[in-house]
Amino acid sequence: MFPFFRNKKNTDNTKNKQTYESFKQEAEKSADYKQAFYQNPHTGAKFSLHFITTLIDGKILQEDVLPSLLSKDFHSFNDLKTLVPVLDIEVSKDEAQIEQKLFNGYTLLTMDASNRKFAFIATKNEMGRKVSQPEVEFSVVGPKEAFVESLSDNLNLLRKRLPIKELLVEEFNLGKLTHTRVALVYLDGLVDEANVNTMRQRLRAVDFDQIMDSSFIEQLIADNSNSPFPQLLDSERPDRVASVLVEGKVAVMVDGSPHALIGPTTLVEFFNAYEDYFLNFSIASFLRLVRVFAVGFSILITPIYVAALTYHYELIPKDLMATLVTSRQEIPLPPILEALFLELTIELLREAGARLPTKVGQTIGIVGGIVIGTASVEAGITSNVLLILVALAALASFTTPVYRMGNTIRLLRFPFLLFAQLWGLLGIVFCFCLLMGHLLQLTSLGRPFLEPLYPPRMKDLKDALIRFPFNKQAGRPEYLRTKKPYRFRPSEGKKKLDIDE
Repeated sequence: MFPFFRNKKNTDNTKNKQTYESFKQEAEKSADYKQAFYQNPHTGAKFSLHFITTLIDGKILQEDVLPSLLSKDFHSFNDLKTLVPVLDIEVSKDEAQIEQKLFNGYTLLTMDASNRKFAFIATKNEMGRKVSQPEVEFSVVGPKEAFVESLSDNLNLLRKRLPIKELLVEEFNLGKLTHTRVALVYLDGLVDEANVNTMRQRLRAVDFDQIMDSSFIEQLIADNSNSPFPQLLDSERPDRVASVLVEGKVAVMVDGSPHALIGPTTLVEFFNAYEDYFLNFSIASFLRLVRVFAVGFSILITPIYVAALTYHYELIPKDLMATLVTSRQEIPLPPILEALFLELTIELLREAGARLPTKVGQTIGIVGGIVIGTASVEAGITSNVLLILVALAALASFTTPVYRMGNTIRLLRFPFLLFAQLWGLLGIVFCFCLLMGHLLQLTSLGRPFLEPLYPPRMKDLKDALIRFPFNKQAGRPEYLRTKKPYRFRPSEGKKKLDIDE
């Protein structure tokens, strides 16, 4: 954008002036670019400041930078760090940095006799929302802090929970146009280096013009980008990210995104809420089993209804058959069209409620569901039995703690419906085999996605579908292959204090 800063061949003052004019001509095309010229009254040193007004904090410039440069003895760049009360000051001859620094909130300082040196003074205006409660992973008990859009604030929340030197942060600059800061976070001396190297290599290989959110990274570095299943777990909770780092995982955080990516991950983790760790192990295990049952019910109940009414009348009990015959005796549509109509209606209501403003969306979801459901039954388009089943299936799908996995569960119902119409229960079994074949091949950072179910690892089952007490979970997950496989010595966890102690 600025030819003056990229021309390294011109070194004499005449050519420098000409290139400066060309830079000025290019830069002034943008209304928020400003430059100002000053002279120190004590030393006579002349200097100029260049900045983007929409990116800098004017108070820092007027209250800290300018008074220091004009009221004190300012001679050269060597005086900047002692005169200006700003920590981040960099003097450089690398002209390639200038465009990047300017558009990251720095103020550029140049001098007439500078020998083509440049000074960058940090004056960035940090804007963004304050730390608030989690909206997606809300919990009744436990911490109420969530990540925000500032990478620096998110790292602060993370370091507050892990105040140790082993917590390492590697930064990357991704996006040809956005130059987004991306941080790779892990615990040195604990994490398996293979996981770190895999994530580091994939981040360096990202070749995309814009990185606006962590979801861009997830799609670009996933093991199988064609799979509907997310292969990296996203979380907005600092406590959850800190917890998985202690387990031996790695996290990726993106500037501008309130969600961190965690890997490697497994399928069962998407049905475990972090609130489970704040509850008694028996209650947490019960809730996990309820979620797994709810997911199976949400996927299979409508296809089983279609298969039973299309091919397998003999499987329906006589009393229930009478109810089904009564509810369907005036329905002109076959079961598959009836089911697709209701499923698509539920999806339309859900999508409309999500895209409209909060108050209007809630009204549309509740009133629209009642009105459309009642009207479709009274008009004889759908049966009341199927309406109940579809409503329960939609309700069951909401129990999935991770939003992205919830979307996948919603999508899976439709292939099962089509196979149920084609071959009945055999079609459902065939579709389930296809699904399992896909999951068996799926990996997360090269680790099995179905672990600990396949390959079976009995020790890792202690925190999978059910959760054992903390004193029974001495070991970290085996599939992570951490350098420190134990959280504590197993013998210590079995000790119980005497009543006198």
